[in-house]
Amino acid sequence: MSDRASVGCAGETSPIHGSPTSQLRGLKGSKPPVSLPASSPEDDKAAAIISLNFIVPKKEINMVPDMGKWKRSQAYADYIGFILTLNEAVKGKKLTCEYKVSETVEKLLSLLNTLDRWIDETPPMDQPSRFGNKAFRTWYAKLEQEAEALVSTVIPSSVRAAAPEIAVYLKESVGNSTRIDYGTGHEAAFAAFLCCLCKIGALRVDDQLAIIFKVFDRYLQVMRKLQKTYRMEPAGSQGVWGLDDFQFLPFIWGSSQLIDHPTLEPRHFVEEKIVNEHHQDYMFLECIKFINEMKTGPFAEHSNQLWNISAVPTWSKVNQGLIRMYKAECLEKFPVIQHFKFGSLLPIQPVKP
Repeated sequence: MSDRASVGCAGETSPIHGSPTSQLRGLKGSKPPVSLPASSPEDDKAAAIISLNFIVPKKEINMVPDMGKWKRSQAYADYIGFILTLNEAVKGKKLTCEYKVSETVEKLLSLLNTLDRWIDETPPMDQPSRFGNKAFRTWYAKLEQEAEALVSTVIPSSVRAAAPEIAVYLKESVGNSTRIDYGTGHEAAFAAFLCCLCKIGALRVDDQLAIIFKVFDRYLQVMRKLQKTYRMEPAGSQGVWGLDDFQFLPFIWGSSQLIDHPTLEPRHFVEEKIVNEHHQDYMFLECIKFINEMKTGPFAEHSNQLWNISAVPTWSKVNQGLIRMYKAECLEKFPVIQHFKFGSLLPIQPVKP
């Protein structure tokens, strides 16, 4: 299938808003579209969204043959479109650059700060097992109870009915409370959560940089704190043969940030001195810094895939390769996608021709 998609930030292509279709930015062979309006007319947009019947998302991919349904679905097109649109938006930009921070972004940061505070209020328990601290279940129970209320504080009152649907993705984005693990499927749920906020018009085109540099970056900080505090297991980890035990998207968006950098090349990220000097500006290097803190021994041994990537000559090639790898290793893997949930905002129905 093609990667043309309705990515859903208000004012962009969206099945809800019915805005004019446009090709995604940054895809091979596609030209950037004309500049998009900052928002669509408020009344029309509100009417279009309110007419939607929001539903609580549920699993639809139950067997390996169902994967074809996923790849043909509107949800897949919208999700990958969202990832690639943001990939293009952050190209060549530092985390510390100037960008607009909207009221919705501030509310999302407040939500994530609440999750962070709950970790402080829920210390790990004394237990014989080193990994998977059971206090995570107490923390998670609080999120399960409060998720809808938290989402309601972020979205406009006109679409408050969407809160139960969108809250499911928030709950799915922090790890599994039974296995006390976290992996790329949970990370994908948070990206889906942000995608849904775009589709209902809570987040807009001019929020794109803040979505990654403020919201997603803060989400990563909270997830790292969860992983460290409760010694969470990596979900479906491929060990040294995987890219990273827990994350994937910050490597994609982080490599896009570094495209055409005047001095930093892929070979440099294995040098600890360079990582320590530049990690505050680049998400990719933040990820490497976290790996260096968490793992011991030679980098080539504990993070073999990343070591191999450091030999790629340009960040542009790294970025393209990581997008291909993300599709193959995450989005096309049944053990990951079987947990993905589908509703009215990310529907299982096929893309309309």
